[in-house]
Amino acid sequence: MSLKIKINENYQTVNKNYLFSEIAKRVAAYKNAKPDNSVISLGIGDVTRPLPPIVIEAMKKASDEMGDSKTFRGYAPEYGYDFLREAIADYYTKIGISLTANEIYASDGAKSDVGNIVDILGDNTILIPDPVYPVYLDSNLMSGRKVEFISGNMENGFLPTPENISEKPYVIYLCSPNNPTGAVYDEKKLKLWVDFATKTGSLIIYDAAYEAFIKEDYPHSIYKIPGARTCAVEICSFSKTAGFTGVRCAWSVFPDELTVGDTKLSALWARRQATKFNGIPYVVQRAAQAALTEEGLKQCRESIEYYLGNAKIIGDVLTEKGIKFTGGDNSPYLWLRCPNNMSSWEFFDFLLNEAELVGTPGAGFGKAGEGFFRLTSFGTRENTLIAAERLKTLL
Repeated sequence: MSLKIKINENYQTVNKNYLFSEIAKRVAAYKNAKPDNSVISLGIGDVTRPLPPIVIEAMKKASDEMGDSKTFRGYAPEYGYDFLREAIADYYTKIGISLTANEIYASDGAKSDVGNIVDILGDNTILIPDPVYPVYLDSNLMSGRKVEFISGNMENGFLPTPENISEKPYVIYLCSPNNPTGAVYDEKKLKLWVDFATKTGSLIIYDAAYEAFIKEDYPHSIYKIPGARTCAVEICSFSKTAGFTGVRCAWSVFPDELTVGDTKLSALWARRQATKFNGIPYVVQRAAQAALTEEGLKQCRESIEYYLGNAKIIGDVLTEKGIKFTGGDNSPYLWLRCPNNMSSWEFFDFLLNEAELVGTPGAGFGKAGEGFFRLTSFGTRENTLIAAERLKTLL
């Protein structure tokens, strides 16, 4: 029997296989065929370092509280406990940005917020850099939005700016440090986007999930740019900063000045979360709070430096072999041009079959990603060194 209900036909417009699901399928097939071989992944952006000790201690203490009727907690507030929102506001204060706790909304992941923010926005034209994180595109296609692209390329350092774009309202997605290219906007280029959004009445959705990897003098937040409070939502995450990929905690910032007519976007987001989200577990929020303490940030920094060390190891090999790439210095990602004019998926199969290494084909991040490839630095140091030797031999 076939159902006679209607489905959301917009889902038919997205790729049948999510990029990382397709990669996993190909790797699984290879491992099944050669079970004794050792495959090293430099592909999906999952972390390998354990949680910082201060985070573990906070989780243990919070777990004990959950076992005592006097300190037990049930449903968490949809927007996050005050102690976490205040800790996030203090984190911004450390980088010279003033936010109130009420402008911050905790969630279970930046990916969730990026996908869910579409719920509170109408039928706008979406402007997305190409290449970029697939969720920006897919979540809007699933909602039937019209999407336009602005190309990132070697010539503009994979940091497109709004020159020659029609002056009309858009919902604009920006990511810095960028996933997948590792490129980072400086204040001058970011100001071009803020000025454009201010002039056209556009909304910027700014993904700062990798800001903790910035070492040089680049903005860690779009709110370093004057005027951004009236045109930008910022989404950030503990996943890479504190190793929370399996713990799940993030936040979004909706400044009070961010309005459409008389309606605050924060009010719409608050209503959306209250209806569709039941909050983050108390144990996780205490862990996130601990990660933002002075000692927590110090311990998180140790893991970040570890991953950036891995990135340097990989980057040194690419430099030695004369392969052009971006990223790796202020980002955990390295974005390289595929050698010998290979396509992205050709290079994927070449690496897998000839060196038993896994990366991410650039074509999975958009048309402009064809001919490029993403490597990540989230592996162990031991595996990264082995991978580097394999790359040296192969390239």
